[in-house]
Amino acid sequence: MKPSTKDLAEGTYHKMKGKIKEVAGKLSDNPKLEAEGTSEKIAGKVQEKIGQVKKVLEK
Repeated sequence: MKPSTKDLAEGTYHKMKGKIKEVAGKLSDNPKLEAEGTSEKIAGKVQEKIGQVKKVLEK
């Protein structure tokens, strides 16, 4: 698997996982879990963007 594809896949995974944690934190009224989900979602977006840049540079 190309590094760019791996970064895109992992970024998407972390975005989804972060969104689930964020929603779970809101539903359970747990601000720590909600904040953790938000930060993981942002990290996933960053990793996804890195994968997109790598994909462009590979060409």
